Amino acid sequence: MNASDAVVGPVQRQLDAYNARDLETFVAQYAEEVEVFRPPEPAPVLVGKAALSQHYATRRFNLPDLHARLVARMVSGNIVVDQEDISGLPEGRLPAVAVYRVEGGLIRQVWFF
Repeated sequence: MNASDAVVGPVQRQLDAYNARDLETFVAQYAEEVEVFRPPEPAPVLVGKAALSQHYATRRFNLPDLHARLVARMVSGNIVVDQEDISGLPEGRLPAVAVYRVEGGLIRQVWFF
């Protein structure tokens, strides 16, 4: 596995698991102490795998039409930036940008815009 695979791999696996609503595989791509941010809030909205798992189990993976389409991806060092089009949410379609910081083959931090 080259350095790029170690960075992009967990991001792609979590995206695939998101679309399959495979909670176990999804959460496995994240570090135990993962932090999830929703700017402009400065503090994380989720901290740790347990909180991440609970949120996605009850607020995302229970939605039958949930799907994230990757529009574009940019990689710089250990940062992956995905532009996504998310559908199947109660509020309708959502254009989104997700910024992932990957270390040691796991997602350590993510910012959702």
